[in-house]
Amino acid sequence: MTPSDQGDVDLDVDFAVDRGTWTGKLDFLLSCIGYCVGLGNVWRFPYRAYTNGGGAFLVPYFLMLAICGIPLFFLELSLGQFSSLGPLAVWKISPLFKGAGAAMLLIVGLVAIYYNMIIAYVLFYLFASLTSSLPWEHCGHTWNTGLCREHRGSHDGNGALPLNLSGTVSPSEEYWSRHVLHIQGSRGIGSPGEIRWNLCLCLLLAWAIVFLCILKGVKSSGKVVYFTATFPYLILLMLLVRGVTLPGAWRGVQFYLTPQFHHLLSSKVWIEAALQIFYSLGVGFGGLLTFASYNTFHQNIYRDTFIVTLGNAITSILAGFAIFSVLGYMSQELGVPVDQVAKAGPGLAFVVYPQAMTMLPLSPFWSFLFFFMLLTLGLDSQFAFLETIVTAVTDEFPYSLRPKKAVFSGLVCLAMYLMGLILTTEGGMYWLVLLDDYSASFGLMVVVITTCLAVTRVYGIQRFCRDIHMMLGFKPGLYFRACWLFLSPATLLALLVYSIVKYQPSEYGNYRFPPWAELLGIFMGLLSCLLIPAGMLVAVLREEGSLWERLQQASRPAMDWGPSLEENRTGMYVATLAGSQSPKPLMVHMRKYGGITSFENTAVEVDREIAEEEESVM
Repeated sequence: MTPSDQGDVDLDVDFAVDRGTWTGKLDFLLSCIGYCVGLGNVWRFPYRAYTNGGGAFLVPYFLMLAICGIPLFFLELSLGQFSSLGPLAVWKISPLFKGAGAAMLLIVGLVAIYYNMIIAYVLFYLFASLTSSLPWEHCGHTWNTGLCREHRGSHDGNGALPLNLSGTVSPSEEYWSRHVLHIQGSRGIGSPGEIRWNLCLCLLLAWAIVFLCILKGVKSSGKVVYFTATFPYLILLMLLVRGVTLPGAWRGVQFYLTPQFHHLLSSKVWIEAALQIFYSLGVGFGGLLTFASYNTFHQNIYRDTFIVTLGNAITSILAGFAIFSVLGYMSQELGVPVDQVAKAGPGLAFVVYPQAMTMLPLSPFWSFLFFFMLLTLGLDSQFAFLETIVTAVTDEFPYSLRPKKAVFSGLVCLAMYLMGLILTTEGGMYWLVLLDDYSASFGLMVVVITTCLAVTRVYGIQRFCRDIHMMLGFKPGLYFRACWLFLSPATLLALLVYSIVKYQPSEYGNYRFPPWAELLGIFMGLLSCLLIPAGMLVAVLREEGSLWERLQQASRPAMDWGPSLEENRTGMYVATLAGSQSPKPLMVHMRKYGGITSFENTAVEVDREIAEEEESVM
């Protein structure tokens, strides 16, 4: 039996103290910023913006941020901080829905496997940039074909002459596909080919870096983020200044942000804005909940919510300027429209932008800075993924695993490295695309919808707001309540329906995935969904009585649900911790701090509200 199970279990009173907390005031805030501001801000948002109305895209983007992003972000932080528990044990709040926590772990585990492969690619390019001449600058290498042509525009007195790029391949594209991936050695996803040992070693290095940074949990990763969460902004600023000073930069910026308001009449634009918000903030992966669980009970997560969510949005917009200013320069040099050089995802990071770097003076320097920025952006998110998995499992088995958390972390990293080896093969990119398309698609939306409904409908919006009042000193206003009850779930449901109706099979370039691979991907997405009813079945079977009685009992909070420290418990949470000796946690506060603080006044108010409600019911 684990700590998240209902029943009378002898738990250590100092359970939460042994668990640890952040050691610095900014550890939590910087970790959240690093987690949310990731690779998607650089290679997804700018492309989504220009293809969905340019500057007009910011209207649905910020509207969806207000309706869906900020409320769900605050909800997940509140759950974690109030309980000081990870994604599995937090379902003491309603054990019937513990399967949602298991689904979170499955999703974040699959994402962590392929996300670190992307970091391995970044490391490969980072090392390749340590040279006087970038290896993807010219043709003539052993991996190049007869189709390779250096895409450099020729000039006359009137400027660049247009290039005929049809039927040719740039050196950077062949470097990526034929040298880094060596994809010509694979016939498809069913025939991955041989392991690329240079990628295998880069992946090993990526996992070694992640392990060393999470070795001591949040105490070590909380210090690393002081560098990894802030240094990308310095590099982004340098790339932005360099980009906007290039000739033709305004051409790219204009292409990026020119408003096309007629796009707002299309439902696709609004769905794309909601998807960008949903995935860029990392809601539903468990990372936010995990980070918040290491906070002190009265940390001002309300303020932190707005800092992180708005900072994430602003970073995405700035990254767009840095990317498209360079693409504008590149289009002018080649004499082609911007839309012919603009791409999204790996195509931007590993083909287009590296090609643009070759056109700049001191190209290895700028290339190194760009890939170092991608490395730090990616590592922050990977820290969160691994910390989520380790925290969730160690919270379930605190006595056996928590003392050996470093060893367990190492075993998790080793296991994920071995599972990721297929991604280092010649056909590994096909597997990466499959994981990217299905591991966190509709399954993640189902998990977030379930979490939102379980907290607001089953546990109760009034009770949840009262918990936040106890923790922060004020209740969430009408805006948060309306979003949690109606707007956010409705938006997510629309996204889920849209993703199903507009389903398109996976593809990579001209390669179409076989039916069995599509079925495997769909199964990956469905498996996380199926864990939710499976968890319900287990919770119901553990109870006694009729089916209805079992459902009622399983949906109620566990006896020891609430703040982890006895001194923070008041009202209905008094003396519900196993081993609790004091019927009045308020007295613990008074003995510890020598008086009543504003938070204890809040506790008294909450007690009074509960008493008044009980009297009205009687």
